[in-house]
Amino acid sequence: MGLIMFYQLSHSSTAQTARALLEKSRVAGWQVMVRGTDQPALEALDQALWHGPTDSFLPHGLDTQPHANLQSILLGSGAAPQEYEALMLIDGAAFSTSEVARMKRMMILFDGQNEAILNQARMQWKEVATLGQEAQFWSEASGSWALQQSRPAD
Repeated sequence: MGLIMFYQLSHSSTAQTARALLEKSRVAGWQVMVRGTDQPALEALDQALWHGPTDSFLPHGLDTQPHANLQSILLGSGAAPQEYEALMLIDGAAFSTSEVARMKRMMILFDGQNEAILNQARMQWKEVATLGQEAQFWSEASGSWALQQSRPAD
């Protein structure tokens, strides 16, 4: 079991935050599944990642495209492939307890201005606590990312 990190977005977009975290995940050598609940939003993230800075190319693909199983960063709404070490959740996507058990890192990005998504993140935090999982809550409300709460593993 790895660390679960919650990111409450206030100033940055999902694409900006995802790019930064995906770059760090790539440096760590992890394959990452980015799970969303909205196909157009996943396609927009796909385009944002392709058209990002030229000095930080992030090879990735949508799970609906050919050769999706070969991607080191996979965007989709389905289950994370068994060999993937990290899972990023956007747009209120859910996780399973089996994914929590096998992931080295889970990153949950949520819009702090969207009440429904905020409530979903609160429920996920409680579920993580029930599972005895190590977790961190990060916020950028002050203008830069700061750790707001940390929960050790049981």
